Amino acid sequence: MSEHDFVIVGAGTAGCVLAARLSESGRHSVLLLEAGGSDRSPWLQVPIGYGRTFRDPRFNWMYETEPDPALGGRAAFCPRGKVLGGSGAINAMVYVRGQRADFDDWAAAGNPGWSYREVLPYFRKSEDYDGMESAYHGRGGPMHVRNIDADAHPLCQAFIASCESQGVPHNADFNGAEGEGAGLWQLTIRHGLRVSTGSAYLRPARGRPNLQVLTRAHATRVLFEGSAAAGVCYRRGGVLATATARREVIVAAGAINSPQLLQLSGIGDAALLGPLGIPVVRSLPAVGLGLQDHLAVSYYYRSRVPTLNDELRPLAGKLRAVLRYAFGRRGPLALSVNQAGAFLRSRPTLGRANLHVYFNPLSYTEGAAGRRRGMTRPDPYPAFLMSFNSCRPTSRGSVTIRSPDPSVAPAIRTHYLSTPEDIADVYEGARVLRRIAGALPLAAVIESEFIPGPAVSGDKGVLADFRARAASVYHASCTCRMGPDPKTAVVDARLRVHGVGRLRIADASVFPQLTSGNTNATTVMVAEKAADLIMAD
Repeated sequence: MSEHDFVIVGAGTAGCVLAARLSESGRHSVLLLEAGGSDRSPWLQVPIGYGRTFRDPRFNWMYETEPDPALGGRAAFCPRGKVLGGSGAINAMVYVRGQRADFDDWAAAGNPGWSYREVLPYFRKSEDYDGMESAYHGRGGPMHVRNIDADAHPLCQAFIASCESQGVPHNADFNGAEGEGAGLWQLTIRHGLRVSTGSAYLRPARGRPNLQVLTRAHATRVLFEGSAAAGVCYRRGGVLATATARREVIVAAGAINSPQLLQLSGIGDAALLGPLGIPVVRSLPAVGLGLQDHLAVSYYYRSRVPTLNDELRPLAGKLRAVLRYAFGRRGPLALSVNQAGAFLRSRPTLGRANLHVYFNPLSYTEGAAGRRRGMTRPDPYPAFLMSFNSCRPTSRGSVTIRSPDPSVAPAIRTHYLSTPEDIADVYEGARVLRRIAGALPLAAVIESEFIPGPAVSGDKGVLADFRARAASVYHASCTCRMGPDPKTAVVDARLRVHGVGRLRIADASVFPQLTSGNTNATTVMVAEKAADLIMAD
């Protein structure tokens, strides 16, 4: 048994931030437990390597959801990082914070301190922006954020111009004063290498004598003294061990594993825990409920001009790309394939953007969805894709344990498209994509829409196609959500678990509702703010 001031469960996006911040003064001892292993693999360093780690069980929990009637009874692939850096070590590296109103809604829901004005300093604190420092961007923080204007594929500009012709303004900085419009994404890449919180926060901190990091250490339950957390039991190398916490236990295991660990530890719905023989420490029925995610579908277009397919499919093209990367860390291997996109209103009467559109200057129709996604095998002809999803879906699912055995994956029920609002966004998203594709200059380079193709038309056809092909974009959140009422929330505005002492949660599971865009930047912000809350308390 070991003793520490703080025990953190999960060295993912949030856990690495917490470990670095809580140990930086040198006054507190910190133990960080990670079920996965090292993030030193080349596939985790080369930006486009996520096309492989996406389906590699060495770095990925490889979860699958329960079959969902909204998807025609299909199960959805649910990759989650199982490695130092977590999902931020295997994601597409897009840095998007979300819309200003997302966070104002968090505060309005009874969470003081979480308005946009109040969280912006934490976004800036975490950031090392390669543009000018401003009221919206920070310089010198751990996370390098890169503009890709000089390196994005030329087709991205055709996409942006076509959006402008449809009344969607060009936005040169989605994380600046205005979050709507069409433009190029900013990426967490530095000198041609991926930046995760594992590399940006944890790696520089690992030499501190007051920080201990244990990999291959799978937390099995939180330990309690009365109604307060006292430590964590974990399995490492087939042996059970315990670590006690003098101050706090902080769960940062992510939107799937955080509710799982709480339920295994006796915190959750008594009606779920009782039949599994788990003694109830604290009845909190909201644990695991409220799961939200972005569900997207891609439309594929044959191109009259070269796309990234022409660079990355042929053997000669692959060799050129490897040489460009090896001798200068430039070229397509040094970027994400997610290069451009838009946040837009499908109707001018809406108060804010309701659709998130993606533009990728390549296509991979082989295994276009699910764990066999063919990102490393582009189609053998010039083509590209556009995708869309609802910014703020209103459907909610759940994560619940099936067994008291920690090695058994929980049941993930998505309940996609369970509200009229989410279905309406499907209809409108398809119309928006086709309007953009039909506008110049993009229309001039499109030979044809080949998936789903012109035969799919009208709301009924569009919805049927969406149900058949849509897939998650892996933004699971809200399963231990923040709020003032223990009947409907799991943590309070200071991220303390309701009714349980010395126990906090700090990761994407605490989002009260899903943000409009990619979730990695917001998870970093949550962890930065959590570290300040913990030290203040």
